[in-house]
Amino acid sequence: MLFTSAGRRVELLRAFRKAYATLGLDGRVVAVDMDPLAPALGAADRAFIVPRLSAPDYIGALSEVCRRERVNVVFPLIDPDIPVLAANRAALEAAGARPAVVSAEAAAIAADKWRCSQFFAGLGLETPRSWLVADLARGGFDYPLFVKPRRGSAAVNAFAARNPRELEFFTQYVPDAVVQEFLPGPEITSDVVCDLDGGVLAVVSRQRIEVRWGEVAKGVTVSDPRITEACLRIARALPAVGPITVQCMMKDGAPRFTEINARLGGGAPLGIAAGADWPCWLLARCAGMPVEVPALGSYRTGVYLTRFDDSVFMTEAERDEIARRRL
Repeated sequence: MLFTSAGRRVELLRAFRKAYATLGLDGRVVAVDMDPLAPALGAADRAFIVPRLSAPDYIGALSEVCRRERVNVVFPLIDPDIPVLAANRAALEAAGARPAVVSAEAAAIAADKWRCSQFFAGLGLETPRSWLVADLARGGFDYPLFVKPRRGSAAVNAFAARNPRELEFFTQYVPDAVVQEFLPGPEITSDVVCDLDGGVLAVVSRQRIEVRWGEVAKGVTVSDPRITEACLRIARALPAVGPITVQCMMKDGAPRFTEINARLGGGAPLGIAAGADWPCWLLARCAGMPVEVPALGSYRTGVYLTRFDDSVFMTEAERDEIARRRL
C-alpha cells in the first residue's frame, strides 16, 4: 500500500503496519512526499521523494514507485491529491496499482463546497443555507454568516462574518467564496471506510473538540443513527471508493451536512482506538482474504483523543539518504 503526501500522518501509517502484522501478510507500507523531512516517511517501510503534485512529471514518478515496489493500492492523504489521482487512474493501473480514489466527477463534487451542498440537498439531507457572493445582494439571511473558499481545504481562509462590514471584507478577501449560515455546532466528522468496490466497512463518528491546522487535536467518539444512515446514502450516491470523511454541524440537535473529504481523515486513528479496526478489514479485503466485519456502530463511544507534538530526529546523513530516493 502506498500513501501519497504522507506529511505528518505517522499514526495512520503505523496502524497499517500493525494491520499487516496482525493478518500475517508479507507486504509493505510505502510513503511518498516532496519533503525529505516529512515525519511520516520514517514510519513507512519504504519512502521516496517525488516532485510537487502540480509538476508535469509527478504521475510518472509516482508510477515508477508503484512499479519498483509492486504497489497494489494507492491512498491519497490530502485533498489536492484526489483529482490528480482520479484523472490519472489509467496510468497508475498500468503500473499495477489501483487508486483508492473516487471518480473524477465525484472528486469535483467533493472539492467544490457549493456543488457539495447541492449534492446533499439532492439526497434529501439538511445542509446549511448557502449563497454564492453574487447572490448576496438579494438578502434574506441573518448574521452571523460563515465565509470560506468554494474550493479549499484545511480550514484555510475560513471566517465568521458577524456584520455587513465583515461580510463585505471577507467576501473580497477570500478567493471565490461561498457563504453559509453560521451553525453553532458541535462539528461531527465521520470516517466512512469503504473497500475498493464501494462496500462500506465502517462508519465511525467523532466530535471535534479542538482543531489545529485544520486537523482535529482533541475529539471524542460519538454515535448518531441519523448521521450513520446519511453517511451510507452519501457513500452509495457518490459513489465512494476507499475511505472518505463526511462532515456535519449540529443545529437544534439535528445534523446539517457541510463537506465531503474523499480521503482518509486526519482523526481516523481515534476510530481505530475505539475498536473499529478498519485498517485490518480494509487490508484483508484488498488482499482477497476472508474477514468478519462487525455490524456498523460496533465501536466504543466516549473515547477521547488528545494529541501532542512528538519529534523525529535524524542525522544529516540519514536525511540525505531519504532525499536520494528521489524519483
